[in-house]
Amino acid sequence: MRAPLICREIINHQRYPIDLADDPRRQTAVEQVRAELATDGCAVIRDFFSEAGLAALVDEAEARKPQAYYSPSKYNNVYLNDGNPDLPPDHPLNVRMPRNNGFVTSDLFGEETSARRLYYWEPLKLFLADCLGKDELYIYEDPVSNMIVNVGKPGQEFNWHFDTNEFTITMLLQPASSGGIFEYIPGLRSADDEHYADVRRVLGGDRARVRQLELDAGDLQFFLGRYSLHRVTQNTGDSDRLVLIMSFTDAPGMIGSKERVMNLYGKMTEEHERRQVFTDGLAD
Repeated sequence: MRAPLICREIINHQRYPIDLADDPRRQTAVEQVRAELATDGCAVIRDFFSEAGLAALVDEAEARKPQAYYSPSKYNNVYLNDGNPDLPPDHPLNVRMPRNNGFVTSDLFGEETSARRLYYWEPLKLFLADCLGKDELYIYEDPVSNMIVNVGKPGQEFNWHFDTNEFTITMLLQPASSGGIFEYIPGLRSADDEHYADVRRVLGGDRARVRQLELDAGDLQFFLGRYSLHRVTQNTGDSDRLVLIMSFTDAPGMIGSKERVMNLYGKMTEEHERRQVFTDGLAD
């Protein structure tokens, strides 16, 4: 059996030496991400993983894929909550769409896995913070969902939604052979305005502001998903789409709500029962 890769071997270190603070290649990557996020709310670092690193991450995801959770709640609104019966049926809170992909939860990845070791690797966290323009990032302390793999089987989709976190870090391990396209509308809502009318137009089929992003295996994506409506279109190919999602926060002690965690992942812990969830007042 081959010895586990060290973290710098998992990434494409020749191109992205993220653990070398003064290396100009690192600074170039940081500046690229910041510029793209400022313009579009989305940024991509291509070929972020080494060949061996990507293979290890894919193997880990494939081995755990049979344990993925598929929610019995097949239809959700964009806020992944129960909606509001006092509002009209066509209000965004009450418009439900299919969601049938699955998640491999973080508790299924042991400390020996490449995915978990990379998640806790301090140079990665510092690099991501620099890219996002944050003074510091913290590990998302949710024991179920801080580092997960999204599984999109042929025929499955993850329809329009907003994220709980301000930003999301995703790593495409395996694309669909066709379909499975990431679509988004940057900044559709703000911290103090849900912009329900704009959301309703998108749900009604208006694609004037919709953007698409083509991703390849090994790409690292930054996305400001708290305010940008987004989805992954139906996987129309014959292979699974696998995405590693790493969650970080800009404040310590953050954890998901027990309702959302149960909806998406089918399990929760004592941590979810006893810890307070801090929200920003948006519908989620």
